[in-house]
Amino acid sequence: MRETSIARFLSELAGKVPAPGGGAVAALHAAQAAALLGMVARYSTGDKYAEHAETVESVISETDELRARALDLMEQDAAAFTAVTDAYRLPKGEERTLSIARALAGAAEPPARVAETAHRLVELCETLLPIGNRNLLTDVAAAAEAARAALTTARVNVEVNLGGITDETVRSALLSRLAGVDAAADRAARVTAEVRAGLKI
Repeated sequence: MRETSIARFLSELAGKVPAPGGGAVAALHAAQAAALLGMVARYSTGDKYAEHAETVESVISETDELRARALDLMEQDAAAFTAVTDAYRLPKGEERTLSIARALAGAAEPPARVAETAHRLVELCETLLPIGNRNLLTDVAAAAEAARAALTTARVNVEVNLGGITDETVRSALLSRLAGVDAAADRAARVTAEVRAGLKI
């Protein structure tokens, strides 16, 4: 998927196929947030920003890594969901039930990682907001909104799998990893609110 054109990806997303779906969309939101932050950081270099050069360079490096991670998670999500559909095709019986539970646990992992990635992206929005190029602050807000969408979309894509996961340890671990989603989404909203408050409307 990572080499697919935007038009083709959207065509596949709209098609009657099991993947890509919501999990891939969540990962794409995260990738877009990372890319936007990388752009803002790159426009925040040079003598004018020398005081924060180390932080800005760190943001550039990390957002590049997070963008690549999000794209990898798009691929992983598609593969994991394919495993779920394969498990449901097995003959009815105990092995099918166990296979479905294992596949659902596997399918919950990529969006859980997307949520964790998006949480970090919100933190990087907060880092860049006070020091970044003032002409690109709306792009920081756009990154925050993309990260917020990644958080909430990833969460629901984890939750949809929980009903079929029979291992309570796995369920509890997944729920624990989602515990900070609301707080992170609120922080993203505050980034956007701060940017909007500074606009001359």
